[in-house]
Amino acid sequence: MEMFMKMPVVTQCSISDCAYNLENTCNARAITIGDGVHPGCDTFFANSTHTHDFHEYTGVGACKVITCRFNREFECFAEEIRVGRNKSGVCCLNYMLA
Repeated sequence: MEMFMKMPVVTQCSISDCAYNLENTCNARAITIGDGVHPGCDTFFANSTHTHDFHEYTGVGACKVITCRFNREFECFAEEIRVGRNKSGVCCLNYMLA
């Protein structure tokens, strides 16, 4: 049984050393954002082996950053997100303080 849910899509990931990254595209089924305070990509892990299991899209399954304006009850309601590096590390670049 397949389940279809409307989730924000990860449209870009520039973290080339992540195991889920293939040609600036995230190939995880879904990612989790945040540790409660920072909008880090909790799904990120560095690995020299990259997944080759292509998914048509990657969704944002959960967001633990309640200070983001797109967060409603620990879920992201942005249209789409981008993942990249900033001075805090690997994170959601769409984060906006509520």
